[in-house]
Amino acid sequence: MPLPRLGTRSHRLRTAPAVFLVLAVALALVALCSGGSGHGKPAAPRLVVEVSESHCGRGWSHPEPGVRTFDLHNTSDGAAEVYLEDPGTHAVYGEVEGIGPGTTRQLTVRVGKGAYAFMCVPDDADAVTGPTVRVTTGRRGPGAAPVTEHDLVPPALAYQKWVGDGLSATVRLSARLQDAIDRGDLAAARSAWLPAHLRYERLGAAYNAFGDADGKINGTDAGLPGGVHDAGFTGFHRIEYGLWHGEPASGLRAPAAALVKALTGLRDSWAQNRMDPAQLGLRAHEILENTVQFELTGRTDYGSGSNLATARANLDGTLEVLSRLRPLLTTRYADLPGLDRELTQAGDTLDGFRHDGRWTPLDQLTRAQRERTDSVLGGLVERLASVATLCDPRRTV
Repeated sequence: MPLPRLGTRSHRLRTAPAVFLVLAVALALVALCSGGSGHGKPAAPRLVVEVSESHCGRGWSHPEPGVRTFDLHNTSDGAAEVYLEDPGTHAVYGEVEGIGPGTTRQLTVRVGKGAYAFMCVPDDADAVTGPTVRVTTGRRGPGAAPVTEHDLVPPALAYQKWVGDGLSATVRLSARLQDAIDRGDLAAARSAWLPAHLRYERLGAAYNAFGDADGKINGTDAGLPGGVHDAGFTGFHRIEYGLWHGEPASGLRAPAAALVKALTGLRDSWAQNRMDPAQLGLRAHEILENTVQFELTGRTDYGSGSNLATARANLDGTLEVLSRLRPLLTTRYADLPGLDRELTQAGDTLDGFRHDGRWTPLDQLTRAQRERTDSVLGGLVERLASVATLCDPRRTV
């Protein structure tokens, strides 16, 4: 994947291993907080389990219930990922990616009554399922059926159509902004800027698919030699800077025309683009991670004081992605009601900063308000990491 262009803020992707690390830690915490082996009982010995095409899962021969840590040792000559699954339902109870040849990685899970098998998935070979192991007592930890790319195609297509409609609306709203600037009515332009910008911000999950167009439309001056006066500083934030720093209409007509042109070109080409279905779950997490990094720190405020409004638009964009993923999550994410509660809480928190159609600027929040907002959205970002993990396509063959 190409590196993002300097000056843009919405392209950055966390790598899959980082997301899997979140899952591994989460599974370990769930297991340990669920009671482990019981108070006062010694920890169960760690088990060395072989990872290879010929002996996948060898080493787990005396299963016992409780929290178990497996040392997954790769004896093959290539990297592999490993799942611990129910061989009947294929629900995944733990996974580790990128186990290099000759190396060992740990997997901690709570095992309980039911059947288990390790699936070894070499980088360049078919998946191999090891022997089935049965645990006769105890409560097993959380598991989820794997998602395939085929599962993600329908929600991705539905989301892509929604994005196309949103781009058309953004072009219309930006044309009103351009018209106000062309007429020299800067008060009207300031009023038109925010609706156009927020409509674009709601399309957050598609940013990576927008390619270089996003830099022209929504880039910042980060990394530009001339800063806000650099010719490469374009789009919504360039116009924002001029509108709230006393620039005359004559200086804003060219940037406004360029913005509408870039948006129109993106809208017209969008039908030929294809979003990667595998990225949809990750985007549900990435949108708000970028919100915390850029909006709640004020790094994208060029005078309008609208960071909290943008954060709300980003939350709306997250909800749109999740609405498409909900059929998959309903049967896989046990605490979906908890996620819904946190999404509602985040919306209520942000909406509390809107009064009579005006949004409180970030620098006018009290310390308590800042801390609460950071806490609510930061917690939601961590929660959405589980969605990214659950919706990451897995090889099953």
